[in-house]
Amino acid sequence: MTVGIPRSLFYYRYQTLIEAFFKELDIDYIVSNPSDKETLEQGKNLAPSEACTSLKLFLGHVKSLANKCDFLFIPRIESVTDKEKVCTNFYLLYDLVNNLFDVNILNINIDVTHGKSEKNAFIEMGLYLGFSYNKTLNAYKNAKEKEAKVKNNLILKQTNILTNDKKKILIVGHPYNVYDPLIGKPITDILEKNDIEIVYADIYDDKEIDKDTKDISEDIYFTFNKELMGAVNKYKDNVNGIIMLSSFPCGPDSLTNELILRKVKNIPIINIVVDEANSETGLLTRLESFIDIINKENIYE
Repeated sequence: MTVGIPRSLFYYRYQTLIEAFFKELDIDYIVSNPSDKETLEQGKNLAPSEACTSLKLFLGHVKSLANKCDFLFIPRIESVTDKEKVCTNFYLLYDLVNNLFDVNILNINIDVTHGKSEKNAFIEMGLYLGFSYNKTLNAYKNAKEKEAKVKNNLILKQTNILTNDKKKILIVGHPYNVYDPLIGKPITDILEKNDIEIVYADIYDDKEIDKDTKDISEDIYFTFNKELMGAVNKYKDNVNGIIMLSSFPCGPDSLTNELILRKVKNIPIINIVVDEANSETGLLTRLESFIDIINKENIYE
């Protein structure tokens, strides 16, 4: 049996956990190739007209895997904390793929608000695949340990970056945008070429997230956006500028980005919204102008 994993949306948040879990159970899996223009074009032909660029890319990744595996791993994620939600894209994926493709779907359901935890979701998947409860539980525990180790190493590395003397820019965006070769990589490439250190908002210890976000907003409904806002408040005094990166037309991002623009002062901020018609030349011009601004010392003092 081979499981196909689309390299999009949930993948960039749960990559370590998913891959480690399948490895623990000796399940073969394949991950779709990194995004390119063909991936987006394939997704555009399948997606609803109101879909964001990220969802269009996701459907392109699904199409690329449809005939290459026995199952497609398509989780349904509605809430990861109590009384909050994630973007609706994350809990419509199963129905969308099920209606658009003739494929076998390997599904998990994470909805903490209604008592469906991540742990139980993975255990139910292991049982469905024929593994014992104990084997599945051990696989999940080992995968979570690896996930925690990877996250802690990333936080430590970023902490070291924050203490050096180079110019630093905080990129505020969902991992599926920031790390996608088509959406985020052109931006990080430009920053690196200009000797700018990159700080990532998703590399963030959210243990005190309510405290970290209250200066911007005390009532954020979308968990993933709340995490990004917490990182902004955590890192803003240690960076020289902030880039907010979204895919068009993301509703949660449009709300939280506006709050950040209104509440975070005395630091240069640029808001970049990517769609399928984006001009690389226009992006380069905007970023070079932004870099010129942050290279001017004490501009906001």
